[in-house]
Parts: sequence; C-alpha cells; structure tokens
Amino acid sequence: MDARQGEPVTRPATPSEAWAALAAGNARFVAGQREHPNQDTRMRHELASGQRPFALFFGCADSRVAAEIIFDRGLGDLFVVRTAGHVVDSSVLGSMEFGIGVLGIPLIVVLGHDSCGAVGAAVDAFQTGDMPAGFVRDIVERITPSVLAASKHGEAGIDQIEAEHVRQTGRLLAERSHLIAERLASGSLGIVGATYRLREGLAQVVGTLGIDA
Repeated sequence: MDARQGEPVTRPATPSEAWAALAAGNARFVAGQREHPNQDTRMRHELASGQRPFALFFGCADSRVAAEIIFDRGLGDLFVVRTAGHVVDSSVLGSMEFGIGVLGIPLIVVLGHDSCGAVGAAVDAFQTGDMPAGFVRDIVERITPSVLAASKHGEAGIDQIEAEHVRQTGRLLAERSHLIAERLASGSLGIVGATYRLREGLAQVVGTLGIDA
C-alpha cells in the first residue's frame, strides 16, 4: 500500500515497468514533489517478514547519491549495493546474484554521478602516472579500463568518462555473472546505466542491456 494514499501498489514485474516507476520517482524528486511511498509504520511491520524489492541499484558510495531519496522510493522497494566508483568485485557479484536469483528482481540500475572522486582519481592517475597508496589504488585500477575506453578516440571530458564507466560496468556484470547473462538473454532482467547530476537531481540514461529505456 502507498503510505500517502492508502491504496494498494502493484510491484513492477518487468524491467520496463520497474524503470518506468523509477523514472517517475526521479521526476518527482527533481520537481520537489516527492511522495515518500512505503515509509509508514504499517509498511515497516509488513516488511519484517520478508522483502520483494523491484529494482537492484549498483551505485557509487558517495553520500550525495542515495537511491531511495533521488528516486522517491521507500522501505522494501530497492536492493542497493554501493562501492566507491561502483567498482565490481566478488562480493558485489554475490550480492547482486542474491538479489536477482533469490529475490527475483527484474532490473539492475548502474548509477554513476558527476564529480565522482573515484573516477577523478583514476583520471589523475592515467594522466600523471602516479598511483594512490593503499586500497584506493585497487579502486583506481578497476576504473582505469573505463578511462582508456573513453579516451581511445582522443581526449575525453570527465562526464564522458563517467558515462563510459557506467556502460562498462553494466557490460562487466553481464560478462562476469552467468546468472545475470542468462536472465538478460531470457528477457526477465534488464540493465539500465544512468548518470546522476548532483545539482539538478536528474538521472539520465546512458546505456541499456535487455531493455528500452
């Protein structure tokens, strides 16, 4: 049930339905007309016995990019996995396979954003040859292929690099996970890559797999 209207809400069942619901929520957020669905006491109690999220977000860990807020969703709607620079490792893939295989989620959204510190660090390392210390180096190394891909036809701007990193991440998920690849092939799963603009609050699609968005 919708916390604002008190009427039943149907869980999006297909990749297209899921993205349509998310796009509508982002439009409300941009317009300053958020509905704050599924955030009441009744929903909290109902979800104590189980969850059925309709979208899986793989996004950057940046504190300014909270999916539930910028897509105007509530408890039980989104299954969220976040790392700096949305870099992929085995724990990310395991978490995503749980969401897809066990929870039956029909949509993955890879969410990047402008002014990303992790992408900026990878660009700096690419341009100067100086790698950061510690485990930040591991993050930079995982983003560098996207920097190379974006720059193969000449110098690319930071926004172009981030968009390419989102697209490369979506492809990587499909290549590394047999489950994700199988669900994409069957049409039961789609991947939307989007970049979020911090000032405007707008999420813009930059690539898709298995879905028209």
